[in-house]
Amino acid sequence: MNRILTLYSRLFVLWVVLFGILAYGCPQPFVRVTPITPWFFALTMFGIGALLQPSDFSNILRRPWLVVLGTAAQFTIMPFGGFLLARAFRLPPDLALGLILTGAAPGAMASNVMSYLAKADTAYAVSLTVASTLLCPVMTPGLTKVLAGAYMEVDFWAMFRSIVIQVIVPLFVGLGVRYYFHAFMLRIEKVFPAISVTFIVFICAGVIASNQQYLAKELTGVVVVVCCCLNIGGMLGGYGVGLLFRLDVPKRRTLAIEIGMQNAGLGTALAVQHFGARAAVPCAIFVFVCIFTASAMARIWNRKAPPPGETVPAWPCA
Repeated sequence: MNRILTLYSRLFVLWVVLFGILAYGCPQPFVRVTPITPWFFALTMFGIGALLQPSDFSNILRRPWLVVLGTAAQFTIMPFGGFLLARAFRLPPDLALGLILTGAAPGAMASNVMSYLAKADTAYAVSLTVASTLLCPVMTPGLTKVLAGAYMEVDFWAMFRSIVIQVIVPLFVGLGVRYYFHAFMLRIEKVFPAISVTFIVFICAGVIASNQQYLAKELTGVVVVVCCCLNIGGMLGGYGVGLLFRLDVPKRRTLAIEIGMQNAGLGTALAVQHFGARAAVPCAIFVFVCIFTASAMARIWNRKAPPPGETVPAWPCA
């Protein structure tokens, strides 16, 4: 059973594509799912909390300057990159807001698995994801309001409350459940990545279904190009930060993947909830793009070991 669940989780890209096609061809069942998108995401964060361990937090305290560096890069390169690309491509207001919201989201938990596969510093990746997730109730709505306020009205406190309810509360409930029921959670922990994959797939499918007629227009191609530029620019920027601060190769790889992969599932849920389904289109497309590019880089880097003396730490949740 564990092998089946692991295989199911690793085929994340396949399920996103298949259900995206299904939602486009038969939208009605998926449209009905859209109103409960926030609950899907909350359950996803509960599952993530149930997988985290105390060492994931202690790593932040052990090397705070590295975490500050990576988190600062996360919340500057991506949101400002989204803002500049929205201006450069003259996106309509709702799509521009959605792109900026994607950039202002925290790191994706899937980036930790990609870092492991890429022979990067996985413990560093987990530390960055946890730090950006804990900061996102303030950073995500704050950056969105500052950068996207000219496009549409952004209610900081409404987004703050949504993120606390959908991210922070279920995350810590998951941590509590793991702490008090540790032995039981160890036996079923393989279930949670599969559940998270399922919910994110349905969130993206719901956005595609809700925007079926719009997606047939030519502008969709522009949004795909813009999302590719944001993702690739984030990966290059992350690796460049590692070079600038003379970090070792595994940490450079971690920064590239961590910054290039955003928690676009959260962006999608927030966009649907606060700005409408059309604003969620860049977020949903970004899920496709970042999974593809990160998977490709993980394959390339997996075949190219870091230079001698630069060891790759073990996957902390193995």
